[in-house]
Amino acid sequence: MTDGIAELRGNRYDLDLPSMRDRVSPEEWEARVNLAACYRLVALWDMTDMIANHISVRVPGEPEHFLINAYGLLYEEISASNLVKIDFEGNIVDKPDFDYGVNRAGFVIHSAVHRARHEVDCVIHTHTPAGMAISAMKCGLLPMTQTAMRFSTVAYHDYEGVAVDLDEQKRIVEDLGDADLMILRNHGLLVVGPTVPQAFSNIYRAELACKAQLMAMAASTDLVLPSDAVIAKTNHLYRPEVRRPFGVLEWPALLRKLDRIDPTYRD
Repeated sequence: MTDGIAELRGNRYDLDLPSMRDRVSPEEWEARVNLAACYRLVALWDMTDMIANHISVRVPGEPEHFLINAYGLLYEEISASNLVKIDFEGNIVDKPDFDYGVNRAGFVIHSAVHRARHEVDCVIHTHTPAGMAISAMKCGLLPMTQTAMRFSTVAYHDYEGVAVDLDEQKRIVEDLGDADLMILRNHGLLVVGPTVPQAFSNIYRAELACKAQLMAMAASTDLVLPSDAVIAKTNHLYRPEVRRPFGVLEWPALLRKLDRIDPTYRD
């Protein structure tokens, strides 16, 4: 599989596309709307890298297929109908009538996680300044704020170059283990979640924790870290089965926010 974008010579790159709603199941359509919303929210909170990075969701009822962004679109352009469906081998199963394809690095990383973590429906990967900065620090993400302590395990994966080699997939999966957050060394952040709302909550909080740590460390003063017992207690209270699955309650409000700004993610 190569980066799926054709030469820009008279090919179809416009986004005036018919809706996919009647071509997919109601469950898939809902997944498409939520995934498109997640792209728009990541853009809204300035966690994008132009057309780079990816958010994917497993297709309901099709465990070996997942939806991902078309390579060449900005996150603010993503809609329910212009997502691309691919399988674990990188084959395009369904896509709109345009000449955008799928980025190979996105396929390599996301297919590895979806194949290995059956309880995970959504995977988000970002290259934000804060995430990249923390990824280059030997200390990694410190449990210095409540927001950071929500992650019981922070996994780490050493940088091997642009993730285009299938051989790297096994190391990505081994390093991720059962964590919800993995810091890709010298690269960025990766989070997973059982649903799109929960995965968005994870990336939002991971980004917030990274920013807070950088601000505190830049102040050149001694840092206060809670005891191991307090860290464990805090993490316990953020587990979905203890109080609530974080991200779910917030999701309708986030969708209302998007609807007020630009509802075309639903198209």
